[in-house]
Amino acid sequence: QLQLVESGGGLVEPGGSLTLSCAASGFDMDTYGAGWLRQRPGGEREEVACISWSTVNILYEDSVLGRFTVSKDRANNTVYLQMNELKPEDTGVYFCGARERGRCLRGRPFEFDHWGQGIQVTVGA
Repeated sequence: QLQLVESGGGLVEPGGSLTLSCAASGFDMDTYGAGWLRQRPGGEREEVACISWSTVNILYEDSVLGRFTVSKDRANNTVYLQMNELKPEDTGVYFCGARERGRCLRGRPFEFDHWGQGIQVTVGA
């Protein structure tokens, strides 16, 4: 059974950092593109970061570029999102997604077909 489980969310002050983890089970992340979307309060789900199955292509939404870093740990079959310089507008539910041979092409939707349950990130005093 394919499963993605997020962890690492919580409450952080503006300017702080969090690292989200997405542990995969039931499949080998080595052959999957993966990444993160978020849904901010009152908003629709939006793409945040994507890393291709080969790790050659990495994409970021403009507002997180330079602050967030997506990576894959093949040994632990886990995808991470390192989030620095967090802002209140980063608050939302973050979802991990994956797709076999996902390539993360600029101008194309991430098109993940496996999803985690989501995890809350709150940036505030």
